[in-house]
Amino acid sequence: MPINKHRIADSVVLLLLAGMIGLYCLDAARASWSILNLILVLPVTVIVLILCLIQFVLNVPRIRSREEPKEVVADVLPVAGLFAAYIVCLPWLGFDLGTCLFIAAFLWRQGERRWAWLAGYSISFAVVVTWFFASMLPYPMPMLILDLP
Repeated sequence: MPINKHRIADSVVLLLLAGMIGLYCLDAARASWSILNLILVLPVTVIVLILCLIQFVLNVPRIRSREEPKEVVADVLPVAGLFAAYIVCLPWLGFDLGTCLFIAAFLWRQGERRWAWLAGYSISFAVVVTWFFASMLPYPMPMLILDLP
């Protein structure tokens, strides 16, 4: 059975991600072991490392397989363009509305056509992420609809 090169590349990316997040956590811990310094870094590190391990374990048996993914650049470019438009439009749309529209457009591009799911998920995700970043970042973010501190 031939070796699936895409699976090997995925495994290498997972290992690099795990290594980078581990080094970042060690760097943050060296700077200060205070709870205020590690309150976000340590839980995110643990979650990312667990997810990397799970994905790596799921990926290993499929390294030797005949199936090759059919991902072409033509499928990735529209999503990259959508993300670029999202970033460029943030100063005018605000983080809240821009995030909501980006998530809705991405879900539509992925094939979701149920309006209730599109609206519900996009709005919910945008509100939670906007609240999270507005609470965590020390500087104000551009908002159009939500007036969060």
